[in-house]
Amino acid sequence: MKLLVDSGSTKADWIAIDDNGKVLFTTQSLGLNPEVLTKEEIITRLNDKFDISQNKDKASHLFFYGAGCGTDRMKIFLSNIFKEYFTNAAISVHEDTYAAVFATTPKNEKAIVCILGTGSNCSYFDGHVLHQKVQSLGYIAMDDCSGNRFGRHLIRAYYFNQMPKHLAESFEKEYDLDADVLKQNFYKEPNPNAYLATFAEFLIKNKDEEICQKFIREEMVAFVECYIMQFENHKEVPVHFIGSIAFYLKDELEAVLNEYGITIGNVLRRPIDGLIEFHIANN
Repeated sequence: MKLLVDSGSTKADWIAIDDNGKVLFTTQSLGLNPEVLTKEEIITRLNDKFDISQNKDKASHLFFYGAGCGTDRMKIFLSNIFKEYFTNAAISVHEDTYAAVFATTPKNEKAIVCILGTGSNCSYFDGHVLHQKVQSLGYIAMDDCSGNRFGRHLIRAYYFNQMPKHLAESFEKEYDLDADVLKQNFYKEPNPNAYLATFAEFLIKNKDEEICQKFIREEMVAFVECYIMQFENHKEVPVHFIGSIAFYLKDELEAVLNEYGITIGNVLRRPIDGLIEFHIANN
């Protein structure tokens, strides 16, 4: 049994397949970002899902693609946890961009591949190897155009009294905006980046509001100029996207890319289905 996992900071999609590609089960756990979780927290999240914990000894391979796995240190950290947990499985840990590449990019084709979800990322795939110009420093310093960035914008606008009254009232109805609650989640609870990203749904639902349009454009322009334009051939190859932010704001994203002469490629909400096809083809 092979386990294929696509993990962001918020959630992780799991699919188990046999050697013929037949799906044995699917499930979803909380995200397993090693940059923001301890070993104990990761194991707890694995144990919380019955399908995972009950089948851990049956897995022969684990192919994990995850946020926070962009450095060798984090790959080794997570691999060691998985080796202890999935005792009979060969472990393969990749950063989440590889899942995005395998799901969006036809074999041997060149493309720039981006992730816009809870966090953000951008890489160039030359048809064989993945190249990055910017090493991520995480949600505090980077993550332009991500869910957590939009959450930060909304909370700041609300607390600085910059949000229109009708929008602020709607915001209050949907979320607990008490300062103590916010600070508890920012500074004392795990995954503050994922918590911030929960507010992005409000921005998407209200994307036609002027203040939301301002945040969307600012973040998309920053992502294009700071990430995509790092690659000299950004006007020569398609730019593919994975993630809920890209998927639900596709029209706005395409409009900004057009301004820069950049061709938008495939836009998928999640890569897991494409990963099944990839691993069957490369069995």
